[in-house]
Amino acid sequence: MKGTNIYVRSFNRDDAEALLALQKENRAFFEKFSMVRDPDFYTIEGQLDSIKQYQEGSKQDRAYHFGIFKNDDNRLIGTISLFQVLRGSLQSAFIGYFLDESQNGKGFTTEATKLIVKYAFEKLALHRIEAGVMPHNIGSIRVLEKAGFHREGIARKNVKINGKWEDHQVLALINPADN
Repeated sequence: MKGTNIYVRSFNRDDAEALLALQKENRAFFEKFSMVRDPDFYTIEGQLDSIKQYQEGSKQDRAYHFGIFKNDDNRLIGTISLFQVLRGSLQSAFIGYFLDESQNGKGFTTEATKLIVKYAFEKLALHRIEAGVMPHNIGSIRVLEKAGFHREGIARKNVKINGKWEDHQVLALINPADN
């Protein structure tokens, strides 16, 4: 999926080194917003295993993981995912993303989010996409709001981040074709 400044695509084995470099270079930054990672995560084998799990998740319609790449140099600058895909009467998923700290504030995550929302609604036929963001992460909330998400409330002590249960602002977007 190609945007103006970036494109997103599924990961393959050839992306393992770039994915490892992104994770290692941004480890301290990413860990402010993520679960505690096993040390093996920060190895090439760990990234190859992650890519294998990503591919399996897509095949089983449970999760879809993509790299965010810059159009001008094809460099991997982030990740974006649809996960916890639910079918049946719900037809929903959660969205999550990480962007290289040096690339923040340039509109890349908003662009990637819009591309993934379009994919989720048009290709996966999802009805609802939900996100949870720590209330102090104003940049991420702005990304979601620019992509059309609306605030629904605070989920108290909802996600364990860096070993601590954190509140999350819940935001969601409904497929406009379903209105």
